[in-house]
Amino acid sequence: MTIMASYAVLGAFVGIMAGLLGVGGGLIIVPVLVYLWQSQGLAGDQVVQLAIGTSLATIVLTSISSVWSHHRHGSVQWPIFWRLVPGILLGAWLGATIATQLPGAALKRVFGIFELLMAAQMAFGVRPASHRRLPGVLGVGLAGTVIGSVAAIVGIGGGVLTVPFLTWCNVRIQQAVATSAACGLPIAMGGALAYVVLGWGHAQLPTGAAGYVYGPALLGIVITSMLFAPLGAALSRRLSTLMLKRVFALFLVALGLWMLAPQL
Repeated sequence: MTIMASYAVLGAFVGIMAGLLGVGGGLIIVPVLVYLWQSQGLAGDQVVQLAIGTSLATIVLTSISSVWSHHRHGSVQWPIFWRLVPGILLGAWLGATIATQLPGAALKRVFGIFELLMAAQMAFGVRPASHRRLPGVLGVGLAGTVIGSVAAIVGIGGGVLTVPFLTWCNVRIQQAVATSAACGLPIAMGGALAYVVLGWGHAQLPTGAAGYVYGPALLGIVITSMLFAPLGAALSRRLSTLMLKRVFALFLVALGLWMLAPQL
């Protein structure tokens, strides 16, 4: 299989999982790209940063249709979104800065641990109990900064953090999911831009990379993920979501353990 075909297959799988389970692609895209590129000797010790930056760039393009769909149904709480955005943008830049300063091996371990935590959350459905309203300006700003930072460090849209925060603040789950999808766009845009700027001109990066965003992989993943997402949505109405989440959690465990293996 050629490398471009591998990107296309990865994008198709990510699209199906997004439509089927509503999970973001970063948890899959980052470790698979690291594996593909390590086998090619691509990007040297900057391979993890390149994978994370590319993952965030894919989210920019794939999240637009999701946000529009939620907006048309009136589910996005735009006042909450705008309160979170400044902290999210600050956090996205901060997270990208931290990630680009870490050695590749350390960043890979951070991602592996995060992946295992997300696998546990998906398998057991752990959610915080609702018990309060949204905090004030400083509290919301701090939450946005933490969400943006963590998302940019591991290359995800942040839904696994934004949804629990909003439900903890008594936002209804449908509105929390929709608002989280909207928040994924500034997370991905701010994070991807930071990875482009911070990686610009790095000697180890391959031809076709704009900073830590690799164009050929971005194109291959985005095209097929957007084509296959409707298939995943159609399958979700026929299959047991709970069982699929547990199987997918095992898959994430395997990816997380591989990322923790001492290979860099």
